[in-house]
Parts: sequence; structure tokens; C-alpha cells
Amino acid sequence: MHYFALLLGPESTEQPDAATQADIMAAYQNFHAAAGASIRAGDALTPSATAVRISGGPAAPTVTDGPFAESAEVAGGYYVFEAENLDEALDLARQIPACASGGVEVWPIVEWNQPEKSLEGDHWLALLLEPADEAVPPGTPEWDACTVAHGEFGTAAGDRVKGGAALHPPSTATTVRVRDGKATYTDGPYVEGAEVASGFYLLSAADRDEAVKVASMIPASAVELRQLAGVSGL
Repeated sequence: MHYFALLLGPESTEQPDAATQADIMAAYQNFHAAAGASIRAGDALTPSATAVRISGGPAAPTVTDGPFAESAEVAGGYYVFEAENLDEALDLARQIPACASGGVEVWPIVEWNQPEKSLEGDHWLALLLEPADEAVPPGTPEWDACTVAHGEFGTAAGDRVKGGAALHPPSTATTVRVRDGKATYTDGPYVEGAEVASGFYLLSAADRDEAVKVASMIPASAVELRQLAGVSGL
């Protein structure tokens, strides 16, 4: 099975010094060396100040520039793991350095469409968001209707879609945090009324304006668009 891991944490407004940056890079290199056989995709995301939120759906999209002050934690990166089961995926997630200061949300993937090659800075993560109480499980008529809508988006977007996945409902998600070397696990669903991830796309675009144009076509209540930093080495 495949699992989507979204890295969350507080975002500093100041650039870390060279020594701190080196320590962070070393920690992730060690993680990649240990977990590389299970990593199918991943990257850091550029700062939330460069993010875009698109709401209202394709019929009447409203574009809001980041950062989004109401968020105590913001997404700083993502991975896609291949694992035998959720326990194995959670064991991988707890090793991610982001767990020490923030947390990692782990979601079972319904179907993973893997990019043909590694993606760098001219690519974007479009995280699809829905109200938690409107999550649609696979195998329902509502899911089938969403599948048709996303198929139409894929046709319209063409080769600008490089990969992506639908996620199982929030009741299947788990947040992992590590404090003082001890891992804690919090099961979904999350706070009532809050938005939760329902899927994601990896998009190719010549620039930010084109990325926003493509993401505005996605059939979702809201889309958070973040550019890939191109530092994963995957």
C-alpha cells in the first residue's frame, strides 16, 4: 500500500543560520539513507508566504495569497511511502525529523499515480481540502461522481499533471509526533468543521500564474498550492 505523509510544523520567519541548516540537511539525509527503499516521492515546500489558497471551486475560484496567519502549523514538505501496512508507514513517519518539532499526518492512499521522474522546483503540490464532515469514502455514488470530475480535470490539464492521489477519509488518518524520543499517535477524524486533505496533485507549470490557473480547475472545495523546493534528492 501507499501512504501520504504531510509534514507539519511551526514556520520561522527568520532564515536558520548555516550551522542549523546543515544539521537539518544531515538529519534528512540520514532519514533518506534509512528509509529510501520505501520512499516513492517527496520534497520540501517553499515557505507559506509564497503559497496560494484557491476556494470556491472551478466555477468561481477565489485566489488568496499566503501566508495564512490562522494556521499554528503549516505544511513544510511531503513524502509518499510504500509500506506493507499502516504500522509500517507510521514507523517510517516517526523517523522523519519534522516529528520532533511538529508532526506528520499519515493518510492511506486510494490509488497512487507516481511521476515518471523526480520533480524539481518548477513543480507544485496542490493539496485538496474539504470540510471534515463532507469527506467521501470510496465505493459510494458520491465518490464515483468525484472520480468523473477529476477525470475531466485530468483531460483538461493534460501533461501538466505529473502525479497525485486520492486519500481515504480522515477517520483513517494518523498524526505522529515525537517528544523527548517518545512517539505519540493521534487518530482521525480531526476537529469537527475543520478542513482535511482529500487528495493531492503534483503539477508542472512554467510559473506561478500558470500553476494557479491549473489548480483553479481542480474540483475541490479548496486547494492549497505550494511550490516544491527541489531539495529532496529523490
